[in-house]
Amino acid sequence: MIITNTESIPGKEIVEILGIARGSTVRARNIGRDIFAGLKNIVGGEIEEYTKLQAQSREQAMERMLLDAERLGADAILNVRLTTSMVMQGASEILAYGTAVKIK
Repeated sequence: MIITNTESIPGKEIVEILGIARGSTVRARNIGRDIFAGLKNIVGGEIEEYTKLQAQSREQAMERMLLDAERLGADAILNVRLTTSMVMQGASEILAYGTAVKIK
């Protein structure tokens, strides 16, 4: 399946718009990461544990979006976007979404 953040695919014709494909995950921090992050916050630098957590979350949201597009019968997903929002203190949602289409 073609996944892109553009409005079209060069050399391909969009023949049908199937709707919005979406996938999300909600992740929470854990005490072990928080202690290390607190120490890192004092001395500065990248908090690698959170970077890894966010990367895993994005990948899971993208995979779920892909599965949703397959369920819709899509050949491609256009205009893919990622967004995040805080659900509660210490937990956030990553949402991946785009337009599921049939192409020729």
